[in-house]
Amino acid sequence: MLTGDKLETATCTAKNAHLITRNQDIHIFRSVTTRGEAHLELNAFRRKHDCALVISGDSLEVCLKYYEYESWSLRVSVPLWFAADAPHPEGSDSASCCRSARGSSPCAVGDGGNDVSMIQEADCGVGVEGKEGKQASLAADFSVTQFKHLGRLLMVHGRNSYKRSAALSQFVIHRSLCISAMQAVFSSVFYFASVPLYQGFLIIGYSTIYTMFPVFSLVLDKDVKSEVAMLYPELYKDLLKGRPLSFKTFLTWVLISIYQGSIIMYGALLLFDSEFLHIVSISFTSLILTELLMVALTIQTWHWLMIVGELLSLSCYIASLVFLPSLIDIYFITTVSFLWKVTVITLVSCLPLYILKYLRRRFSPPNYSKLTT
Repeated sequence: MLTGDKLETATCTAKNAHLITRNQDIHIFRSVTTRGEAHLELNAFRRKHDCALVISGDSLEVCLKYYEYESWSLRVSVPLWFAADAPHPEGSDSASCCRSARGSSPCAVGDGGNDVSMIQEADCGVGVEGKEGKQASLAADFSVTQFKHLGRLLMVHGRNSYKRSAALSQFVIHRSLCISAMQAVFSSVFYFASVPLYQGFLIIGYSTIYTMFPVFSLVLDKDVKSEVAMLYPELYKDLLKGRPLSFKTFLTWVLISIYQGSIIMYGALLLFDSEFLHIVSISFTSLILTELLMVALTIQTWHWLMIVGELLSLSCYIASLVFLPSLIDIYFITTVSFLWKVTVITLVSCLPLYILKYLRRRFSPPNYSKLTT
């Protein structure tokens, strides 16, 4: 966490952020320039117990130069003013530093004009509208009116934003890879002939009106209520591990896309009657329904706009069939044969994934699931 350029600012910020308690003793490290002075100050602090350390950058540089091991082995409750890219002292819980973060992803918080450069340099800048004006607020990525709102910005909005962005990006990948897998299977069956599976409006409609609304409605999803996220800030720690969006989740969705695309395509090739147009009708309808079902299975907290998005996409597809007689056989899709074939293919592509998801949540539930029951 980046604080101001004064020892008093670092101390007040640490207290407001509850890094240290209000009645905890604070040891202000005296300004030192020589090895002897640093040795005396380190011994003086070592004799204290359950005390927070406040040290300036110049004094810390001297200590690290002559007593690097001793400086980092101090057992303090909460060290203040240590560099963010340096290891925490043994036994410490957190650190508050002053404009010295390198090799990390800092979040800069400021309320004055002298904080503008710090806010712009950080990966995420938060400006507080205060008595010093709105310079910091205008230069920041996010703006809050009071410092206490920073907790909700991080624990609620920041956490939801990360998880929603992860889910949205994965579904965009799934949506594209699924239809690509179908095209690959189709080409391999017909000896890699350069014949597209879907033509014209079907490709454009699949990427826009047929699947866009449900997929983008995932930005409204949330796993826990805002009050629960504020009450249990430990939930934020799961995001630090990068599990919602990692190589593992990416490969998982790639396998899901290949599996579903292959099932839909092979199912349509096995169950179609006699015309090529029937393959397109069965596979494309199954693809749309699979995508809508996958979004529904991923949602954890339903919002009324999500329901509208699902119904709107399905309605747009059904309504557009009237204008696509050359691409989809309208008479065939009204038969019982078409309905049971599409139903079987859709269930085979989605039901195993739902069972695996249920078993995983049953035997290895995530941390937030304990707070939703």
